[in-house]
Amino acid sequence: MTDSIRFLMCAPDHYDVDYVINPWMEGNIHKSSRDRAVDQWQNLYHIIKDRAIVDLIPAEKGWPDLVFTANAGLLLGQNVVLSRFLHPERQGEEPYFKKWFEENGYTVYELPKDLPFEGAGDALLDREGRWLWAGYGFRTELDSHPYLAKWLDVEVISLRLVDPRFYHLDTCFCPLSGGYLLYYPPAFDSYSNHLIERRVAEEKRIVLNELDAVNFGCNSVNINNTVIMNKASESLKQRLTELGYEVLETPLTEFLKAGGAAKCLTLRTTEPVREELHAVTYLESRTLQMRGHLLDAGIMNRALDVIVDRGGSFKVLNFNLGAERQSTSLAEVRVSAPDRGVMEDIVADLIDIGAMDVPEDERDALLEPVPMGGVAPDDFYVTTIYPTEVRIKGAWVRLQNQRMDGAIAVRETAEGVVARCKLLRDLEVGEKVVVGVHGIRTVRKVEDRDRASAGEEFSFMGSGVSSERRVELVVEKIAWELRQIRDRGGKVAVTAGPVVIHTGGSKHLARLIREGYVQALLGGNAIAVHDIEQSLMGTSLGVDMQQGVAVRGGHRHHLKTINIVRRYGSIAKTVEEGIITKGVMYECVKNNVPFSLAGSIRDDGPLPDTQMDLIKAQEDYGRMLEGVEMILMLSTMLHSIGVGNMTPAGVKMVCVDINPAVVTKLSDRGSVESVGVVTDVGLFLSLLVQQLEQLTNPYVRNLSL
Repeated sequence: MTDSIRFLMCAPDHYDVDYVINPWMEGNIHKSSRDRAVDQWQNLYHIIKDRAIVDLIPAEKGWPDLVFTANAGLLLGQNVVLSRFLHPERQGEEPYFKKWFEENGYTVYELPKDLPFEGAGDALLDREGRWLWAGYGFRTELDSHPYLAKWLDVEVISLRLVDPRFYHLDTCFCPLSGGYLLYYPPAFDSYSNHLIERRVAEEKRIVLNELDAVNFGCNSVNINNTVIMNKASESLKQRLTELGYEVLETPLTEFLKAGGAAKCLTLRTTEPVREELHAVTYLESRTLQMRGHLLDAGIMNRALDVIVDRGGSFKVLNFNLGAERQSTSLAEVRVSAPDRGVMEDIVADLIDIGAMDVPEDERDALLEPVPMGGVAPDDFYVTTIYPTEVRIKGAWVRLQNQRMDGAIAVRETAEGVVARCKLLRDLEVGEKVVVGVHGIRTVRKVEDRDRASAGEEFSFMGSGVSSERRVELVVEKIAWELRQIRDRGGKVAVTAGPVVIHTGGSKHLARLIREGYVQALLGGNAIAVHDIEQSLMGTSLGVDMQQGVAVRGGHRHHLKTINIVRRYGSIAKTVEEGIITKGVMYECVKNNVPFSLAGSIRDDGPLPDTQMDLIKAQEDYGRMLEGVEMILMLSTMLHSIGVGNMTPAGVKMVCVDINPAVVTKLSDRGSVESVGVVTDVGLFLSLLVQQLEQLTNPYVRNLSL
């Protein structure tokens, strides 16, 4: 027996599964055998008692989980942080544990009542006393970790749990003597696994498989070179034995029904203290403000989900609900994250939703110089589609050229400070770039819930359109918007793929261009080639567009088409020479509608007009999208994604494809001004032209297709 090691245990005199507060309890209410539980506990008690000193806390009727003393609190030296149980079913245990600690001479620290922390179940000291591993995510809040660091004067490393089966850290993580670690990686998020790997060398990490994990192999008691556990596979026992550990199995199946095993049933009260090491915590907290229709527009739920999904924690400090139906709400939320990097990611996502620092007028954006052309400083802020402002020298400056996936470049000019969204490759020495997330806010319109009922809002219709009539209803709205934009002299861009030609949509798209509904055409080499092939030879990819059958030798038609255009030097010259007499590209040339064809490695030819320099093609796309009000994305996923990344919020986007996955990917950009239409693009264009005819002449009969 080792006199220097002590444990606290509680006999299972009143143990049972009386409620469900974790997945292991489901289906096990009152199904535990009291006699078997007593026998199993006694076996564990004697194994430990032979190797250490065991103190007992009296069992109390009505508190069946008091037997799991690991959750009493966290001890280091003569200091103890008392647990604050999340579930009411266990909160009544707290006074009994507090009394025992005080009677045994410990200084007891108590967390705020609304801040859950479940003791040594969620906080495990490195066996050499170098730091404290602290879990959060299910039963313990991240905000408790700074208290642990302060009161126990210890470095705290926060680990996020993501598998509800492993709701406490000690169910999936067990530090061992000698610096070894027994753990189950899938129980943690990727960032926490990264932290573990940085602290524990690979040769000292013992990774459990799922079978050992669900048998609570990590919920073990380690006394010097002895590891006491419920059950272990032969491979796990062999690995531990090879490392010099003695493995003792003692069945604890009755306690597994409540979600606990050896470690849960014990609290080590003599933890190693390293006097030369002191408190360190990497946790960061920040208060953010959100304003708008936070509940009915779902903004509040989205924000809180972002915080949790990203690995943070939150506390709503203030929430003022709008008094009237049209009133906006205001919320202040304190966000906590395990370190600065995670905090930056969380805040960046919240800024996208419309959150801002509180108070917003205290911090300017942080600026760092461009270190070399085409390279941003570390931690640069990545822009989104939403109109953004940055605070510079106390004033909010609107970002120019708003687009996704850029950096914010700042210059001082004679006219004042200019902030511009720029791609990384375009950054220049002499500019400064915004880093971090301070002094940044997105500018959102407060959503008026009455706009949709008034017929004014181009609302997101969902990517799944199940019937032709549903498609027609969506097309009616799109046609109305197109007509409004054309009549006021606005700008519509189309990004289209060759499927438009293959499905018979060429004549309809050509008509839209001819009648002034399209002001820019973006695509690749293929749409132009197959459109011109159809104009010259009546085929698309060698298929007769009238009869729908392959033409003998038709597979060479697209190459012949390319050759003809190359002979004349450009699409425009081929039109001017009277060779091309109809089609999409013909109408673009005849109606002075600019087009940009971005090439790719798979292009045949290509056409002389196809821009094979990717960077120049992106620049061409960007110029043609300036001032656009609506974009029709017609069956070309890659070009549409590129266009979407260049387009700020507020531009109406229509994504059409027969593949629902493509529509969802293109339309789900966080904007209410996107509509997804799952249908044949040829059918869509035909319906669109018919609807526009009806708007021009209501008496035109809507021909069935």
